[in-house]
Amino acid sequence: MLQQRTLKSLTRATGVGLHSGARVELTLRPAQVDTGIVFRRVDLPQPVDIPVSAESVTDTRLASTISKDGAKVLTVEHLMSALAGLGIDNCFVDISAEEVPILDGSSASFVYLLQSAGVVLQPAPKKFFRVLKPVEVREGEGRTLKWARLEPYHGYKLSFEIEFSHPAVNATGQSVTFDIGTHEYAREIARARTFGFTRDVETMRASGLALGGGLDNAIVMDDVKVLNADGLRFNDEFVKHKILDAMGDLYLLGKPLLASYTAYRSGHAMNNQLLRALLSQPDAYEIVSFSDAAHAPAGFTKPVFAW
Repeated sequence: MLQQRTLKSLTRATGVGLHSGARVELTLRPAQVDTGIVFRRVDLPQPVDIPVSAESVTDTRLASTISKDGAKVLTVEHLMSALAGLGIDNCFVDISAEEVPILDGSSASFVYLLQSAGVVLQPAPKKFFRVLKPVEVREGEGRTLKWARLEPYHGYKLSFEIEFSHPAVNATGQSVTFDIGTHEYAREIARARTFGFTRDVETMRASGLALGGGLDNAIVMDDVKVLNADGLRFNDEFVKHKILDAMGDLYLLGKPLLASYTAYRSGHAMNNQLLRALLSQPDAYEIVSFSDAAHAPAGFTKPVFAW
């Protein structure tokens, strides 16, 4: 049986929110079988649990936000990406403010936290959303065109292409394919940082956003070049971060996908639209598990090693 996974022990981190700039404490805790990923706002007079689901996403401007009963948690995608990349099915995320800490702007710190806590197998089958027919969402045309698609695939593969018309981005790889069966998430995707442009940061800060952003937790560019003294971590770091984001956005489905995801200039909003389009078509997917792990797609049986 391909089993569900949770953490062996709890682990904590402290940081600041990318947009709020507020200090926040994060605690990741083990959870029982079939709990899923549940964010808990422990700073509220009465703590509120927010289980992740496609329907829990209530805002996709600049980041993915989930909400329930008036409580919300912003910028969940980097942590969700790490949970997806390491195959964690069940976990409580206690958070002391309304935004997940940005840490270094990638998922690497979350991978470190999860691996430090340790991962254990649980006595229940891991459940997947298996895509049975193509589902696609599209917007715009010509230079404004963007789209995202899910197709049947015995595994989990993501392909992304970007187009920013910026000298620094144009000089790098702008398309990448990541297959969880043949590639290593922690090494190839998790370290890719979020990025932004100085002209946009100034506008956002005037609106009370990006207050916690800076060169220590993002790739920052002016009109022609990358401003970070240490440059890029990968030649294709920009598009790899879009893969990282997509993995986090898609894991908000609540269970891992068996599918091929392909996207062109997609973002948080379109990724959530794609999940809702999938769920709106009951004949487009089925929930499956594997009584024999040998029949499961490559990648999902990989052990998670301690850091």
